[in-house]
Amino acid sequence: MSSFTTPLKLTPVDGTVETFELLEEFFYHLGHEDSATYVRVPKGFVTDGASIPSSLWPVLSPWGPYGKAAVVHDYLCTHRLMIRDGEVNRVTREGADWIFLEAMQVLGVSWFKAHLMWRAVRSYAILKGIK
Repeated sequence: MSSFTTPLKLTPVDGTVETFELLEEFFYHLGHEDSATYVRVPKGFVTDGASIPSSLWPVLSPWGPYGKAAVVHDYLCTHRLMIRDGEVNRVTREGADWIFLEAMQVLGVSWFKAHLMWRAVRSYAILKGIK
């Protein structure tokens, strides 16, 4: 099973509660814990967690149980890079969205909430024509 293999350590940027910087690199392995296919989010990467409009925060917080998955998704959407068998590979936006869904499932996010969030990011990408 895919897994997060390092703790997520963040600090607020400029004292806000909207953006955070990674204090240490963060890994998500696809397939199994020792997989040679993984996402490495570097120390210093800045994220806003799940990009949820503030009007919806009472229902869906940017840092819910899916927070780790959101960091991986933010990184993939920004840099489009993952490692496979020691080589850097490009990731499509659709691929990033599928990894987001899988990572939420790994974290135990409910089926309904995970699919709701996945549909939101897929719809946004399709609407904006992001490949």
